[in-house]
Amino acid sequence: MKFAICNEIFQGWNIEDTFAFAAKTGYDAVEIAPFTIAKYVTDISTNDRQKIRGTAARAGIAISGIHWVLAQSEGLHLTHPDDAVRARTSRYLCDLVDFCAELGGKIVVFGSPKQRNILDGVTPKDAWDWATAAFREPVLRAEKRAVTICFEPLSSAETNFINTAAEAIQFIQQFSSPNFKIILDVKAMCAEPEPIPKIIRDSSPHFAYFHANDKNLKGPGFGNVDFRPIAAALKDVGYDGCVSVEVFNFDEGPETIATKSLEYLKRVFA
Repeated sequence: MKFAICNEIFQGWNIEDTFAFAAKTGYDAVEIAPFTIAKYVTDISTNDRQKIRGTAARAGIAISGIHWVLAQSEGLHLTHPDDAVRARTSRYLCDLVDFCAELGGKIVVFGSPKQRNILDGVTPKDAWDWATAAFREPVLRAEKRAVTICFEPLSSAETNFINTAAEAIQFIQQFSSPNFKIILDVKAMCAEPEPIPKIIRDSSPHFAYFHANDKNLKGPGFGNVDFRPIAAALKDVGYDGCVSVEVFNFDEGPETIATKSLEYLKRVFA
């Protein structure tokens, strides 16, 4: 397994310093939130994409992929009743796949709870069917670009569309594509009734990425979630992808979050 960290933790840092610190700390990869670079990936030129990729290579660190892919965007929504909005969202998901590939990344994490919520007047079946249609072209693009889109189950406190790993697996299995999987996130799994190790075992081989955090919104080891059985379950199912540190509470500061999270992960995965 490899360890990654999300770049939005390093608020106010330039990308060069983020890559350098992550590499020095001992991470294998950085996961990028596009909004930290531009509001839309379509505003990031081919030249700038090459610069980011080259900067990571010079720092000796990989770019695992991208997440928070619709954050700060406007006019995009996966289950919107307006056909034009859904079509625009589908096209932008293709743009995200291209952006990820051109950075050298392999994973596009789709969480985006606000942009997938079932709106008033929309039936769950319509939402499911519209979301399925919206992902068809992006999944085909992912297959061409050797990128995997990972749909993220999120708790009902965040969204009313696809709240469990089992539901997310049912959704992606409609495509029968090796480039459409799910992501498992510790904070999200804490909201499920089943124990996290069981969710991991039941979800294999349908997940292709893993977010490490605590239900208190901080990093692994900063709360009460015991990662030892989580690490054991990941090993049991043969997971060899990234375990990526994603936090939402930055109180301790990026250096402490990055350093202490990795120390804890290496200890429990040893």
